[in-house]
Amino acid sequence: GQKGLPPYSNRFSRRDFTQAQLFAVLALRQFFKTDYRGVVQLLADLSDLRNALDLKKVPHYSTLCYAEKRLLKKGLSNRSWLLLSPGLENAA
Repeated sequence: GQKGLPPYSNRFSRRDFTQAQLFAVLALRQFFKTDYRGVVQLLADLSDLRNALDLKKVPHYSTLCYAEKRLLKKGLSNRSWLLLSPGLENAA
């Protein structure tokens, strides 16, 4: 996601999470076939996963919902999720 996405959606973003981090969390949501609250709970429980994604805090589930809508609006389809996240197509 870092190669294909700008760090933030606009210059006034809060900069709590990069778009690449949110994209990675959303890809995990699809991989684990869970909802927004489920992936947030996974991140809260698994500190190694948070460290791997370089998350200083766990995003609120609504942050993920808004990010997904924003990314889909920019043209990322379900197929793009797999193309931008190498390894997930083989893991599913």
